[in-house]
Amino acid sequence: MVALARLLLIGFVVLTIVYFCLSFYSRAVRRGKLEAEWDATGGPGDRETFVQSGLEEYDGSLRRKLILGVYVVPAIAMGLLIYFTNFA
Repeated sequence: MVALARLLLIGFVVLTIVYFCLSFYSRAVRRGKLEAEWDATGGPGDRETFVQSGLEEYDGSLRRKLILGVYVVPAIAMGLLIYFTNFA
C-alpha cells in the first residue's frame, strides 16, 4: 500500500510539472502568433492590448482545457494496465 501511495505521489508531481511546462509553452506559442498577426496586419490599437485581449480569449478556450488531459490520460492508462494485468 505504501508503494502505491509513493507511485501516486511521484506520478502526480511529475504530471504537474509536465502540465505547467505544456501550459507555459502553449501560452507562449499563442502569444507569438498574436504578435505576428498584429505585426502583419498593423492591428488595431496598441500591440500589447491586442495581445492581452487575445490571451484572455485563449484562457477560456478549449485548447487550454485539453491540456488537463495530462492528468486524465495517464490515470486511465494506469487503471487499464492494472485491470488487465490482474483480471484479464
